[in-house]
Parts: sequence; structure tokens; C-alpha cells
Amino acid sequence: MMFKKAVVTGGAGFIGSNLVDKLIDMNVEVIVLDDLSTGKKENINSKAKFINCDISIVPQSLLTSYIEGADVVFHLAALARVQPSIEDPLPYNSVNITGTLNILLAAHKTGVKRVVYSASSSAYGETEILPTPETAPTNPLSPYGLQKYVGEQYCKMFSEVYGLDTVSLRYFNVYGERMSLEGAYKLAIPIFANQMLEGKPLTINNDGEQRRDFTYVGDVINANILAATNPENLEGAVFNVGNGDNYSVNELADMLGGKKSYGNKVIEPFETLADNSKAKEVLNWNPKGNLPTWIKKYKKELGI
Repeated sequence: MMFKKAVVTGGAGFIGSNLVDKLIDMNVEVIVLDDLSTGKKENINSKAKFINCDISIVPQSLLTSYIEGADVVFHLAALARVQPSIEDPLPYNSVNITGTLNILLAAHKTGVKRVVYSASSSAYGETEILPTPETAPTNPLSPYGLQKYVGEQYCKMFSEVYGLDTVSLRYFNVYGERMSLEGAYKLAIPIFANQMLEGKPLTINNDGEQRRDFTYVGDVINANILAATNPENLEGAVFNVGNGDNYSVNELADMLGGKKSYGNKVIEPFETLADNSKAKEVLNWNPKGNLPTWIKKYKKELGI
């Protein structure tokens, strides 16, 4: 399935803006919907049309006018931090569930061919099945994880009930260019780097032995494009988008260098590790990211 026009919700954010750049390179007409609550306007490609829009409260009549004529909607807009969603779940629920429902309904009304939904590996919660396949039980440990999983279920239901083709991509710990110290994707890598630049120790939650499947943003973008262009009806299918290996937070800190400091006890899964065989087989997706190699480049760019 080829497409000429796409809507990217959250297109000013870390992952969304990288996707917009790729689509522009493909000569796709791009509409960006973002309220800039966590994204940055300077991230948005100048060739894309930007609409400042809060998807959780925008009237359907307006939203359908924004989406009208699009072949594909890439739905990345979310409030995506785990701990704040525990402390204050209501705004997260509004964006992550109501916002997703608004997008799906508008996409159905306007005849969009496919919605590609950015889901989350947090749907699995604490799992003993490693590597984790898409068939593993879901057990979210936070409102955010639950909300992203509900979004998947809404996508599947819209495929079954309304005939809107959808696909959900469960991301595992995305890193790469435009990682932010604030907002949706407040990640360990830039936080550690910033602490090093300030001469501070690297603050690590729990004991640092928790392991994460770190996935390069370029591979995530490629998964989105492959999901959008797959010629088959995907009908709400779910795919893991993870590198298929993992590192402990302590190992990550060692890659960057610097002294470690152990602090907060937080609720989080001990280990994430994607079984990505389904994405490889169905979407022909093959991740190329290498965290240690990228960290060396990142350190050199920052001068640390």
C-alpha cells in the first residue's frame, strides 16, 4: 500500500519528528497535529503543515477537517511517562485513551486507509516470558501502560467493527537523535549525559540491574513505514518493535562513564526483551541499531 498524504499526531516530539522527516524525504504530504505540551516546534520539518491541536479535546468536526484526504494516520501523540501517570492519572487517561478514540473515529469518518498506532511494551508489565512475544499475557504496572494497551484494543475494535485497518507497534525503550530531557520521553541516556556534563554522579533508580531492550529511533521509524505500506489488511495486529537484546542500567551507565549514585525506589519491570520475530516475518523489519556504538558517537558529539 503506497500513500501520498499522511497525518502524524505528536509530530513535534522525539519519535514523531523523526518520522515526519522520513516521510518528507519520501515526498509524502505531511500534516502534523501536536499541542507542543512535550514536543518542540523547532523539531517540525518546515515542509510539513503544522496544526496546534490537543487531540483529547478538539471537536470532531475540526479533527475530521484536519485528517480529511489523508491515506494514513500515524498516531504517536501521548503523555508517555510512567511515574507521573501513577501520581496524576487523569490527564494521561484523557490524552492516551480519549485522544486515541478521537483519532480513530475521525480516521473512520474520513476514509483513512490505515492507522499506525504507537503502542508500548509497558503493556506486558512484569513478565517471566523472555524474550517476550506478542502472545504473552498483558499486565500493565501503571496507568500509562494500561492506557496504551486500551489504545491497542480500541484499534483492534475499530478494525473489527468499523472496518478501519489498524496496526499497533509496541515500542521498547527508544533512543536516538532528539531525545528529550523533558516531557514524553525522559530517558536515562540524556539524563546521564547531562549529569556528566554538570560533573554530577549518574542517578540510578533501584539497584541498576534492571535490563532494557534499547531500540534505535531510526529502526522505529522504519517499522512505522513498513507497517503503513504493508499490502495486507493488518486488522489490528500487534507487533513488537524492539532490538532483541538488552542491557542493564548499570551497563548503560558504564558505557557513558562517570560515578553512579543509587536513589529512588520505583515501580518498574525488572527486564524487557522483545521477541521481534513476528515483525521480521510479517513486516520484513530488521533492526540495525547498536547501542554501544551509538553511545560512543553520542559522547563524542557532546564532548564527554
